[in-house]
Amino acid sequence: MSRPIIAILRGLRPTEAAAVGHALIAAGIDKIEVPLNSPDPLDSIKILVDTFGDQALIGAGTVLSPVEVDAVAGVGGKLIVSPNCDADVISRTHALGLESWPGIYTPSEAFVALNAGATGLKLFPGVMAGPSGLAAMRPILPKGTLVYAVGGAGPENFGDWLTAGADGFGIGSALFKPGMAAADIADRAGQIVTAYDVAAG
Repeated sequence: MSRPIIAILRGLRPTEAAAVGHALIAAGIDKIEVPLNSPDPLDSIKILVDTFGDQALIGAGTVLSPVEVDAVAGVGGKLIVSPNCDADVISRTHALGLESWPGIYTPSEAFVALNAGATGLKLFPGVMAGPSGLAAMRPILPKGTLVYAVGGAGPENFGDWLTAGADGFGIGSALFKPGMAAADIADRAGQIVTAYDVAAG
């Protein structure tokens, strides 16, 4: 069963990619982003795509330009996540048929992103908006708009976010830190999946 959880693997190294990918997918997390400010990110993305591309949605985070979108597409990535709302990045992602998840914080950014072709919205930093911020924004978003909370959303408050209207989550350091053993990642991933399942009821 797939959960609406994106694993954010900031700092992942290519030598860790296959083992980390296996641990996540086995636990039930099959959406994976490697931020482009990680070491050799395109190499890691290619390894993940070549190994798990038929089982998971794999791509990049911290994507800031259309050129970077092209680079991710070039190694088979199908997921583009950004910390900001850049219409050129979103449009290029949409044109290539990839999933686009730009960072938004205000209603204005949300509508710019949707008009440019975003697949869904990444509410970031979630810790600043909080569930109450999302709940206030929800009524003006078009019906069916997907919103993932990132930064400040985790197992301890999944329920609050879901009640406020979150559709899913991006999880970073609570799930992965560079150099962490695959067994520890698998354990954390299992706990996060269980917490999500309980919160989602």
